[in-house]
Amino acid sequence: MTAGDDEQLFLDLIQRNRINSEILTLAPQLGVPDWWLTAGALFQTVWNVLEGRDPASDIRDYDLFYFDEDTSYEAENAVISLARTLFQHLGVVVEVRNEARVHIWYQDHFGVPAMPFVSTRDAIDHFAAKTCCFAVTAMEDGSLATYAPFGYRDIFERRVVPNPVLAPKDVFDVKTARWRAEWPSLTVLPWPAPVLRNT
Repeated sequence: MTAGDDEQLFLDLIQRNRINSEILTLAPQLGVPDWWLTAGALFQTVWNVLEGRDPASDIRDYDLFYFDEDTSYEAENAVISLARTLFQHLGVVVEVRNEARVHIWYQDHFGVPAMPFVSTRDAIDHFAAKTCCFAVTAMEDGSLATYAPFGYRDIFERRVVPNPVLAPKDVFDVKTARWRAEWPSLTVLPWPAPVLRNT
């Protein structure tokens, strides 16, 4: 199977969840730059389909990221309010966040500092697991574009690979414990041991 085949299979699988399809259709109405549907909305839909479950089963929320240099709380909150109205008929939580603001609150939330991201894709590169690093957006002509910096093999093989570039180990452990309970066919690779340096 070629990379193009992998991408098409991924798109086919994530669109079996009608909520993903509706979000991708409606999101341009938010008028925000560099927006992507990402995270559990995508990889958990794929896991559900591969396990023969309802494509939307056990997906807690749908992450819609964008990147706007206006990092004020008020600007982000205005987009969140618009999204709440736009997506309210879906009956799910659509979590909309400006990734240009993440460094402002990340340490308070996760206990470690974060450098400012430079784009939405940069933020996605920093997810706690490589198997989470997927995103889809709609182009002006309605076609879909994907972002998959680590490829598709792990998601199709239901293998969770840690990505120790920002999030601490305990974040990975909490997430993977829940995922294993919901999707028992997963294989979770261990968090790498810290590298000891001679002084």
